[in-house]
Amino acid sequence: MKFLKMKEVNHGIRSELSKIFVDCFYVWLKYFTKNKEKLVRTFEHIFVDKAFYVAVEDGKVLSMAACVPNHSRAVKMNKKEFKKHLGFIKGQIAYLILHKEFEVKEYPLEIPNHMGKIEFVATSVDARGKGVAYKLLQHIIETTNYEEYVLEVASNNEKAIKLYTRLGFEEIKRVPQKNAKQSGFEYLIYMQLKK
Repeated sequence: MKFLKMKEVNHGIRSELSKIFVDCFYVWLKYFTKNKEKLVRTFEHIFVDKAFYVAVEDGKVLSMAACVPNHSRAVKMNKKEFKKHLGFIKGQIAYLILHKEFEVKEYPLEIPNHMGKIEFVATSVDARGKGVAYKLLQHIIETTNYEEYVLEVASNNEKAIKLYTRLGFEEIKRVPQKNAKQSGFEYLIYMQLKK
């Protein structure tokens, strides 16, 4: 297995990343459409090359994660792409909600320059439970120049919380969700790792 930056992968992997993203976050994305193929096409454009790292084996992406400095974003959304694939109204709504969530929303804690934000950790269905995400995150932590890392995880995502705890992350803050019934979780948990 190789660990690479997205921009180092020789073949176009946007569709693979988008499929992994949609499979992992479908529970929230299905509100825009239940058609996974439409969702995959909708999100292919969002990934910022320099932000994402991937675990690749036999030419196939198994897992992905982004690591960015403060004030940088791992995704860049294009409203036209959302409307093209989801239709004018659903595309507009999806763009507005996700743009606010992924491109506008700030962390509820200060992130100094020596801290990296880890985001969009996801593993393909075939590779889950095999330690691939653990190894990818370990690689990111070992090869990037940050002294500390922070991430956000939904309180109901027990597998992810266990993974992050095994890596040495500790909870530093909980933010209650206003729409807990709709979102399916009570808190956003912020976790931190110091090298």
